[in-house]
Amino acid sequence: MRTIVKGLVGGAIAFLIGAGLVALIRSLTGVPAWSTEQAITVGWLFALIGWLLGVGIWDYWAREWVNLPLRENNAVGLARYFTFNTDHKVVGVQYLITFVFLFLLAGLLAMVLRLELMQSGRDFLNGAEYNNVMSLHGTIMIFVGVAATVGAFGNYIVPIMIGAEDMAYPRLNALSFWFVPPVVILLLASVFVGGYDTGWTGYAPLGTVTRLGEIYYNLAFFTLGFSSILGSINILTTIITLRTRGLGWGRLPIFVWSVFGTSVLTLIFTQFVALAMIMNLLDRVAGFSFFDAAQGGDPLFYQNVFWFYSHPAVYVMILPGLGIALEIIAHFSRKPLFAYKWAVGGMLGVVVLSAVVWAHHMFTSGMSGPLRIPFMITTELISVPTGLVFLSALGTMWQGRLNLKTPMLFALGVIFNFLIGGMTGIFLSDIPVDIHLQDTFFVVGHFHYTIVGGGIFALFAGIYYWFPKITGRMYNEAQGKIHFWWMLIGFNLTFLPMFSLGMNGMNRRVADYLPELGGGNMFVSLSAFFLGAGFLLFVYNMIRSMVQGSVAGANPWGARTLEWQVPSPPPLRNFEQMPEVVGDPYGYGEPDSTHAVIPAPAGD
Repeated sequence: MRTIVKGLVGGAIAFLIGAGLVALIRSLTGVPAWSTEQAITVGWLFALIGWLLGVGIWDYWAREWVNLPLRENNAVGLARYFTFNTDHKVVGVQYLITFVFLFLLAGLLAMVLRLELMQSGRDFLNGAEYNNVMSLHGTIMIFVGVAATVGAFGNYIVPIMIGAEDMAYPRLNALSFWFVPPVVILLLASVFVGGYDTGWTGYAPLGTVTRLGEIYYNLAFFTLGFSSILGSINILTTIITLRTRGLGWGRLPIFVWSVFGTSVLTLIFTQFVALAMIMNLLDRVAGFSFFDAAQGGDPLFYQNVFWFYSHPAVYVMILPGLGIALEIIAHFSRKPLFAYKWAVGGMLGVVVLSAVVWAHHMFTSGMSGPLRIPFMITTELISVPTGLVFLSALGTMWQGRLNLKTPMLFALGVIFNFLIGGMTGIFLSDIPVDIHLQDTFFVVGHFHYTIVGGGIFALFAGIYYWFPKITGRMYNEAQGKIHFWWMLIGFNLTFLPMFSLGMNGMNRRVADYLPELGGGNMFVSLSAFFLGAGFLLFVYNMIRSMVQGSVAGANPWGARTLEWQVPSPPPLRNFEQMPEVVGDPYGYGEPDSTHAVIPAPAGD
């Protein structure tokens, strides 16, 4: 905790310096010295630097820039996870715990929304309050979807899977995580200045004139985006340059491929949403007019830039989830991954096509008719590479010896839920249908089946699958299975009726609705409360198992990939001797097939 206190103190001092400089410059130019929005914007940039220096950048990195000796991080045990630690496994756990907390927080906000929507009329939230809660719920959930799986398992598992000792840039890896706590602080602090009501998309020109909390949203989005870019650079460099001997591209585990594709998307497209946030801030605090039509700006410019990132971001959320699902399905079916090369091609095809589908979010924004057609076609085409991933999953399970442990159940849940999300997405890619269903609960249902049904179910599949490796203990299998069925049933009872509600005129992002839709909303709300209660069992199982769970062996699942060939938890440098990959990671049923060999330490 000492690290966090130093970061907070450093951030507070730096914020005051930044805000003071703004006041000084304004007074010297003859305008009123104080501007709250300018002070917050500039002060935040200073505060971010002060925070990072306080949490460890100065002690463990920057001191050598001025010829001072670096300090040693001697933290052990739980204390490691509250420090600037360069061990990729510590960073992975930091990401995992942080984003599981945020997921549960966003879930509580969803319960507040569903409580208001149980019946028509206004109960305890007015329109502005409802929009504030809805915006914060959506933003946090998007941040979880974008960063949780890659941040946690991309950091912890991928280096071990490829036979590396650590990430390519360990200090940059630690830095990328420590951008995240300030994001949490910003989002929670926005509540105390009235919140923001633009939803997670922050559309201009509303975002340039609405309440002060919008600035907190812009700065939080920008900060997380910068963290994501740094993380993607590190992951790509690690996969490209640090693969162990014999691990060619054709032998990479499918999860590594999924993280590779995700990192390409993140690196290329995140800078565009950062640009959208910067332009919104400049319009608001510096008198620019990018989006003000009265001064020559274009409101649709924001939407184009935002969705040019945010539709590829859908695949940033789902690609690593599909990689986890295929990884688990292969090992728990005891079969080689069916059509491995086609599955890889499908993932890379999604990466390419995701760049040319963004405007289907703007079919109702005044887009010219002829321009709609190519975006409809590319949106429908992206189902082809996605279908290759589905075929790989189904082919792998066909005639396999399925071991229906909790990770496998969640992996099957990913395939089932994402199939519904993909099928309903086809309707929304069709222009006439999309015009009818735009901004209805049909879109809410589709989006949650895609992101939660696919990405979040995969996050839980990964948690259960790698829990023994990370903690060295086994979770309670019976409780894990109960959690899966509870979550699957509750999820489908909650979101499947939304398609019907949307087709019957239930608008999203609105706190009230027609009385005849009350029965459906009551059912959805009760189902949501049932779904939310299931996560209490998950939290109990994880905490109790970390303390009292049975000791896990190195390879409790009998899997073949490299992370299961080292002790649980892995040692500091992962391998005593660097492994050599000699075969397929999924060569089940092949006589004498071995994925990798790890030489015995010298002298043994």
